[in-house]
Amino acid sequence: MTERPTLGIGLMSGTSLDGMDAALVRFEGPTRVTLLAFATRPYSPEERAAIETALDGGSPADFARLHARLAAWAGDAVQEVLETGRVQALAVDFIAFPGQTLWHEPPAVSWQLGEPAILAEQFGVRVVSNFRSRDVAAGGQGAPLVPMADVLLFGATDHPRVLLNIGGMANLTWVRRRAEETGAFAFDTGPGMAVIDALAGWLEPGATCDRDGRLAARGQPHEPTLGELLADPYFHQPPPRSTGRERFGASFAQALHRRVPGPDGVATAVELTARSIAAAIGTWVPPGAEVLVSGGGCHHPGLLASLTAHLGALPVASPVRRFDECFFPGDAKEAVAFALLGVDGQPGNLPAATGAAGSRVLGSITPA
Repeated sequence: MTERPTLGIGLMSGTSLDGMDAALVRFEGPTRVTLLAFATRPYSPEERAAIETALDGGSPADFARLHARLAAWAGDAVQEVLETGRVQALAVDFIAFPGQTLWHEPPAVSWQLGEPAILAEQFGVRVVSNFRSRDVAAGGQGAPLVPMADVLLFGATDHPRVLLNIGGMANLTWVRRRAEETGAFAFDTGPGMAVIDALAGWLEPGATCDRDGRLAARGQPHEPTLGELLADPYFHQPPPRSTGRERFGASFAQALHRRVPGPDGVATAVELTARSIAAAIGTWVPPGAEVLVSGGGCHHPGLLASLTAHLGALPVASPVRRFDECFFPGDAKEAVAFALLGVDGQPGNLPAATGAAGSRVLGSITPA
């Protein structure tokens, strides 16, 4: 990093498909970050449907148009966060734009859409994009990439910590001490909110999630189905591992919906997420770590309650604490993490998390 503070914007459109997040951040050294402003540009039902169409196998025209539209939506988010932070675009050193993952199949490919040139033209700022490809080329999973930020920015200084993010998928990073990469590891535990959100949308047309956990609260988990779902080989695969909607997306949710319809299906999906996370921590994480949770799952009371109950039976230092108890609002965490990955010349992957052959500087640069 340069000696003067670095000002960057990190973007994030994840597997939850709820909108484009933008974080305006200032870096002063590799382990010190200040969140200056945060904004979310929500997706309309039509926009979300366009992404889902592409995810389910759209045409070349669908992919090409979405490539441009995602960049336009990202531009809206950048403009909003600049206005919120009262910063001019030309004062920003870079925009980190990971795009939207359309297909994630390591070790063969990880494919994201979102045209960085559109942002470079709109704001006159260097854009860093296409973060996952280099890690995949080096033999890695291309995910999760947030762990570098977890190690450098969000680990504790005096005890081990698990940084758990529950977005569309759920992932965790175990950090021994802040800025201590040795021994740290990370992986995707499995589904987060994607299956829950899909079931909620079918039960309540127009809904994008199980708001306030109301649907799950009306149902009961179906234990025989849960047992079969938790037998999925993915949950028993050792790290490094990553997954996405290709495995735990619409088709997975449809199969669950057919077998366990109604609120019981939503309750079953909630319990699947909670138990798979707890099992991953119990199996792979050394005892005695503090658990900080962020992401959309923080807003589902039933999921947090179930996760707290299951983690309470494990040798963790504290069952669940919210990320924002120690830092800034957890909804901004992944956008901040990608801003860190956009800093010039800094390795962005954690080989213990992705399985890559070594540390790599990630991303392609579109000049201002």
